[in-house]
Amino acid sequence: MPYKLSATLKAHTSDAEVVLRAGSRYVNSVAYIAPSTDAPKGYAVTGGQDAVVNVFNLDKPRDDPDFCLLGHLDNICTLDVTPGGTIISGSWDKTAKVWKNFNLVYDLKGHQQSVWAVVGIDEDQFLTGSADKTIKLWQQHKVLQTFTGHRDAVRGLALIPDIGFASCSNDSEIRVWTLGGDTIYTLSGHTSFVYSLSVLPSGDIVSAGEDRTVRVWKDGECSQTIVHPAISVWAVSTMPNGDIVSGCSDGVVRVFSESEERWATVEALKEYDDQVASQALPSQQVGDMIRNGALVEAHQWDSANHTWQKIGEVVDAVGSGRKQLYEGKEYDYDGVPPLKLPYNVSENPYSAAQKFLQSNDLPLTYIDEVVKFIEKNTAGVNIGTGGEEYVDPFTGGCLEIPRECCSSAAAQPQYVDPFTGASRATAPSTAQSQSYGDPFTGASRYSGAAPTPQSRPAPAAPAKILPVSKLVTFKQANVSAMQAKLFQFDEVLRHEIVCFLAHLFRKISGALIHAYTRFSRQTFAYLTLITSTPPRQPPSPLSQAHVDSIISILDRWPSSQRFPVIDLSRLVVGFCPEAFGAPGVLERFADALFKAAEWHASWTAPLPKPRETNMLLLLRTLANAFQEEGQTDGVWLGRIVETLAQAPYAVLNKTQRVALATVLFNISCQGLRFALDISLRDQTVSLINKILESETADAEAVYRALVALGNIAHAAKTRQSLSAAQKGEIGQCLRSLPVTFPDVRVKNVCAEISALI
Repeated sequence: MPYKLSATLKAHTSDAEVVLRAGSRYVNSVAYIAPSTDAPKGYAVTGGQDAVVNVFNLDKPRDDPDFCLLGHLDNICTLDVTPGGTIISGSWDKTAKVWKNFNLVYDLKGHQQSVWAVVGIDEDQFLTGSADKTIKLWQQHKVLQTFTGHRDAVRGLALIPDIGFASCSNDSEIRVWTLGGDTIYTLSGHTSFVYSLSVLPSGDIVSAGEDRTVRVWKDGECSQTIVHPAISVWAVSTMPNGDIVSGCSDGVVRVFSESEERWATVEALKEYDDQVASQALPSQQVGDMIRNGALVEAHQWDSANHTWQKIGEVVDAVGSGRKQLYEGKEYDYDGVPPLKLPYNVSENPYSAAQKFLQSNDLPLTYIDEVVKFIEKNTAGVNIGTGGEEYVDPFTGGCLEIPRECCSSAAAQPQYVDPFTGASRATAPSTAQSQSYGDPFTGASRYSGAAPTPQSRPAPAAPAKILPVSKLVTFKQANVSAMQAKLFQFDEVLRHEIVCFLAHLFRKISGALIHAYTRFSRQTFAYLTLITSTPPRQPPSPLSQAHVDSIISILDRWPSSQRFPVIDLSRLVVGFCPEAFGAPGVLERFADALFKAAEWHASWTAPLPKPRETNMLLLLRTLANAFQEEGQTDGVWLGRIVETLAQAPYAVLNKTQRVALATVLFNISCQGLRFALDISLRDQTVSLINKILESETADAEAVYRALVALGNIAHAAKTRQSLSAAQKGEIGQCLRSLPVTFPDVRVKNVCAEISALI
């Protein structure tokens, strides 16, 4: 059944039972914390222009909030709450913050512009979307993944069970992603900004946007478009019974249901359709027009009801009776002042005012005056049912972000490591030839672009993948955040460390503690320069003493606070290989890392979160221990592979599995340049087979392991060949994997390996 209007909720006209006073300025976001023993009716959470997260106990509502969470420096535009009661807030101050028990626990810094969307995956993993066009996946306060692909500000996020999540943007598109960073598909249909997303109990996606529609998406297609009698639909949500709730610029909340018993009366449905049909639309946005006497009507095909629905009357020349031309575009109004103020009757006046001020380098503080001028000079032309305020519910004013949305973002890098950087999730343009697909990203598979209406060329033979000799490393760096966290932990733990050392050595030298601090600061100074854009060469390299300082901290800090030190190790081994040149340093360093990550402890699932994080960073550190030009010691690699093989593969999570496969891939890259010791090669093949035989869900880990295996098989053609037993085991995996993983990348690389063995 199609969705139809069920109920309309309008503004209060008399006293309300409960009024929550959440500040004197605009409230832009609201969330709800489920009931608990101390709040049997739950908590209401609000955020707005006063930059405070206010929390109200609904069991004992008061005028003032029960908790005021301070920390943001600007407008709070988004909130989310996890099932455990953790609050995530996003702000124009370019940060998101995580609050537990009404206290700040994580400060998520990394976005370059306002954070417009947040969602909690669980109590320690979060997603944030920003006006910088990116989405970030966080484990506690640390970025695990950055998703790129949207061409404008990201406005909404929603989790999709068993798949990943969906995002919407001012670029008018919706993207569905895996948490590993792949774009599964793109939903195109909205004709303007998409502000909000929600997911139905069935798994279908619901979206809302500036084109005044709510759209229902089923199996990657728009199954129904619900047009609203308003300029914009600002928010959409779904209910457990499958109903859809929308909030619009006309100040009305509407409920839509596909259950006939919950539909509104026939009279109410007709009134709603009449309100929609009374809208004025710009002809540029209308595809199907019908002349009805002197009027030109816009109609839209309703796929749910299989009928044409009138959605408004087309507006062209109004006001002066003819179009005004400005910068090559026609507008309904051309302002009287010496500065040109173009305006279409169907535009949001705040949007037009903002564009006018920005194009003429005028302060945005004049925006209200410009809007008054527009409304005064366009009086008598009504759009919608009247009485609407053209006010962005997030900003209290303009349509877009006052500072960031209209500014151009920095140019994207031409190439970023496909496993770790932005380009991995970027949907490539279909206008470019795809004669070669990135072997790691499968670009043509995950293009995410809408198909173009052109004849399909004859299928070309798959591009050759093997061998792949370029190393994959994890060298993304937020050095300042890492340094701040490490020094924060250092301040807290310094007393305990001093006491521990004093107990261990019976005496402690102040100079020793000072040396550790000095080496740490020198390390961060080095990394800040070498990871800058463009990279700058530090005046002096790091030495063994700096590595020893890291090892010392790893030995002494508790498990829950080691992650910034292991993350520091990841960058040091990647950017400063000369610091490990002395005999035995790399061995001691690896031993300290495995110990810090508790690799030899019990593997009983579920593993504690701190240990999971430390293990992931350990694996990424090992992946960075390879150099494009140099050769990593084979004996050391043999010990590493032997130790890695001790872990039960089933206990590892997705990101850990991908990092493990990356280590093996980098070993195979070294095997292309230098002959691997046979024992090391056999250990590596054995661990790769273990991954291929055990993995049943994550195509990314399988693909990386397969490419590693393909590199080894390619090198074996000119060196000592693989044994018959190894070929037999590999062949069995190659026959079963394309069935388990229909990904075309997996199929193609399996075929290439089969040919090699």
